[in-house]
Amino acid sequence: MGQLALAAKITHVPSLYLSELDGPHKGCRQAAIDGHHEIARRCRALGVDTIVVFDTHWLVNSGYHINNAAHFKGVYTSNELPHFIKNMPYEYDGNPALGQLLADAATEAGVHTRAHADTTLSLEYGTLVPMRYMNSDRRFKVVSVSAFCTVHNLQDSARLGRAMREAVEKNYDGRVAFFASGSLSHRFAQNGVADQYMNRNWSPFLEELDHHVVGMWQRAEWAQFTAMLPEYAEKAHGEGFMHDTAMLLGALGWDRYDQPAEIVTPYFPSSGTGQINAVFPVTPLKSQES
Repeated sequence: MGQLALAAKITHVPSLYLSELDGPHKGCRQAAIDGHHEIARRCRALGVDTIVVFDTHWLVNSGYHINNAAHFKGVYTSNELPHFIKNMPYEYDGNPALGQLLADAATEAGVHTRAHADTTLSLEYGTLVPMRYMNSDRRFKVVSVSAFCTVHNLQDSARLGRAMREAVEKNYDGRVAFFASGSLSHRFAQNGVADQYMNRNWSPFLEELDHHVVGMWQRAEWAQFTAMLPEYAEKAHGEGFMHDTAMLLGALGWDRYDQPAEIVTPYFPSSGTGQINAVFPVTPLKSQES
């Protein structure tokens, strides 16, 4: 019997990579990088063998998809922000057996999901950036799930998350981490003024809204948060429409989840958006009927 050993909402802002490089922004995201290192340390301590990333940079227009290749290797430049992430080498191992298990379980639960093993699909930077800081030694296998879902229902994403967790616990021999890789508010700075917003949120309203949400997480107000998630995702320009968050909370119990989030990297604004690293304690799933 397998285990969901760790669950987290994580940042993947490209300025993490920029923070490594010599120049005016060197060190600007060290706190977030340190947060990634801490989450990875916990994964190692818990015996995690595979990290499943719900990636809000993998855009899909139909169905749900898993990048299920056995091996990933390349040099990545972001087509969205090529001045932030350029020529970044990566190499990780996949877990095709687990990826297929997850896809089959989600499909059986009524959320049709395809696992692509024989594929030339590359990893997106919602997976690549955190793996750079969490998995440089290739300790963990990697499975990436599409979470920029343009025509999908958040409830389906929640069902997918729950089905994937149940599949791990019933049919996988190992320990897994689930990461929702995406921001809170996600209104990028307007072109022409981006430099002014490197360390700012786009608006005071969005930043205050984000802080309110983080407070809800810390108070374990999950019934209230899941009820407001569709509107929050819309009005705060949620990254990937916040399907990553729906997947993660589905895996934890959705509105019946009852644990406070632990903030590993405090909320910070970046290029107009709101970011955080937060661990969500994993507890036994409650029956959906009771």
